Amino acid sequence: MSATALYPGTFDPPTNGHVDLITRGSKLFGHLTVAILNNPGKNPLFTVEERVEMLTEVTSSLDNVSVATFEGLMVEFARKQGATAVLRGIRAISDYEYEFQMALMNRRLAPEIETVFLQPAGRYSFVSSRMLKEVFSFGGDVTGLVPPNVLKRLRGRMSKS
Repeated sequence: MSATALYPGTFDPPTNGHVDLITRGSKLFGHLTVAILNNPGKNPLFTVEERVEMLTEVTSSLDNVSVATFEGLMVEFARKQGATAVLRGIRAISDYEYEFQMALMNRRLAPEIETVFLQPAGRYSFVSSRMLKEVFSFGGDVTGLVPPNVLKRLRGRMSKS
């Protein structure tokens, strides 16, 4: 359990599915870095700083989890962090196809870093940040799909628009 892993993503916003994978990943690895991709081209709802704050709050009870941001190639950031594994979540077959291609490319770029796939808990297997934002923007109830601190920020963000 001394391996260091990276769990990369945009986390815009963090969902309970993300938290499930972070919690389970923290039991598999000596250290897990939740790595937030800074990609303004994706037109995020929350700033990178806000996502760092939200994820830091929800992972505060996990001693071996840290939150960081990165730009560029994930494998280069993983190397800088000393990671030997990358944690990725797979909800459905469509995720698998994309993630499989990404894992093969990452293996080509950094053969020393393994990709580990985990499925989220069944109750979160349909939840994506994109879908969640869309449902919430139309007034749908997303209680139970995001941590309470994220729900509070979502409500605050949507009431301003």
